[in-house]
Amino acid sequence: MRTIKLIKNRSDLGAGTRGADMGIDAIEIAAINKNDDFFNCYSFEDIETENETIYNKVYNSFAKRIGNVLQVCTRLSDSISNNLENNFFPIVLSGDHSSALGTISGIKKAYPDKRLGIVWIDAHADIHTPYTSPSGNIHGMPLAAALNDDNLDRQINDINLETQQYWDLMKNIGVEGQKILYEDIVYFGVRDTEEPEEFAIAKNNIKNYSVSEMRYRGMDVCLQESVSKLDTCDLIYVSFDVDSMDCDLISKGTGTPVSKGFDQQEIIDIIKTFINTDKVISFEVVEVNPLMDNKGNMMAETAFDVLKSTTEAVESRL
Repeated sequence: MRTIKLIKNRSDLGAGTRGADMGIDAIEIAAINKNDDFFNCYSFEDIETENETIYNKVYNSFAKRIGNVLQVCTRLSDSISNNLENNFFPIVLSGDHSSALGTISGIKKAYPDKRLGIVWIDAHADIHTPYTSPSGNIHGMPLAAALNDDNLDRQINDINLETQQYWDLMKNIGVEGQKILYEDIVYFGVRDTEEPEEFAIAKNNIKNYSVSEMRYRGMDVCLQESVSKLDTCDLIYVSFDVDSMDCDLISKGTGTPVSKGFDQQEIIDIIKTFINTDKVISFEVVEVNPLMDNKGNMMAETAFDVLKSTTEAVESRL
């Protein structure tokens, strides 16, 4: 029987806006304000960050601070693999979404022969590379690194040798080469993309369940269909970026808020549906930024409600 462990990764080096490093503490404060002892109920582990390097001169303009992001993702990968091997169920609380590469890499390091499905709940596709990114922010690149695909058909940046070498190392964290397949990715709520990402999604037929489609066709219909899409996967990883939620309905407490997203209950329903398959091996909550919150600590409070509800669902299946 597995036991839940909380993995806290307070890194925000991959984001374009400072503040996501405080997201975990904001979620803990939300629990305290609700008189909920959630964070006293589980063992936890802190991942060493390199957030102080945010002030260093940035040389890798098309993959900002990539050397430091590489180090943090490698540490997270080692943590995830070690905890899985020691029969823990890691629930990852992270700053920015570049951490997902560390989590995916750690799962594959622990289970190199297992086929891993990806449930990506996000306003963004996060499938850019240093060759295609208009911003150079690595929180927009974790899936591309896990797929080991540079998307050179849509190259717009000429990257230097140092960036290329770091990017190659990023793609080989945990285990060498491709960790996931395009057909094993299901997007929920992606609605803010650039042309290189749209090209990669269309070329590889990644299914994106938009908010409008799910409400029109019905949540249950779409969720059962999405479960079937990952039927051939042995394991599933669920990644929940809070910007998948409607920033006007919830709050703007995230680095890249986007309107017309999911509500809180819809997020819970999506995650619980996959937990009920008994294939989910880890899930992750990312991108709470209290510095951006226009409604006090509302985003962290909502993220905590999702975290608590889904953790209870995990416990019921362990």
